[in-house]
Amino acid sequence: MNILLFGGTSDGRRLSGELADRGAEVTVCVATAYGGEEQGEHDGVRVLTGRKSADEMAALLPEFSLCIDATHPYALEASENIRAACARTGVPYRRLLREACETEGAVVVSGAAEAAEYLSHTEGKILLAIGSKELSAFRELDPGRLCPRVLPAHESLAACEALGVPHRNIVAMQGPFSRELNAALIRQLGARYVVTKDGGAAGGFPEKAAAARETGAVLIVLRRPQENGMRYEEILSECEGLMTCR
Repeated sequence: MNILLFGGTSDGRRLSGELADRGAEVTVCVATAYGGEEQGEHDGVRVLTGRKSADEMAALLPEFSLCIDATHPYALEASENIRAACARTGVPYRRLLREACETEGAVVVSGAAEAAEYLSHTEGKILLAIGSKELSAFRELDPGRLCPRVLPAHESLAACEALGVPHRNIVAMQGPFSRELNAALIRQLGARYVVTKDGGAAGGFPEKAAAARETGAVLIVLRRPQENGMRYEEILSECEGLMTCR
């Protein structure tokens, strides 16, 4: 069975390896060289690096019998392009979902722009644990308040510098992080607010929430987009069944 998996997440890396171990030929598409590095090498898994348009995806798909979308829960544009490409080519599409986490006690907002608006009426430093792509939403805030935690990659650091964030405020590390490390960072930075996404347990959300409670920081969560899909075990089971029938 020849499977195309759009990944870049820990779930995608795990699933690609398990499918290959069960006899599938798996090709994983990741957006960046950093994603390829994190994907690593695994017997039976081929890695393609570089962002792809819907047309490029559609050109790639016909050689595969199944497409699995294991991109991040907030990667709406990528998922829309993958679904569109699958619809055009007739290749079955499966969306891998992460279970959402409890956000009780947090300030839940519709997106980065609403978080920035909320924070414009506050004072104190802000730990931005949302990645680098949406940092520009906070451009109207004092850059000295912003403490972005981003991947240790050139494009991430460039996004921070574009906002004028002081270098001493930038935390360039690969997560997910433990509760202890999250709490230590909040204290070290003197952050009164933590802005994050509900990336689920795999994305380290429970540890961020616990650290915010421990330190007294206000947790601000960008609401997760609603979507339909399948749990990890469901997709793995379906693929096993398809491979058995062949």
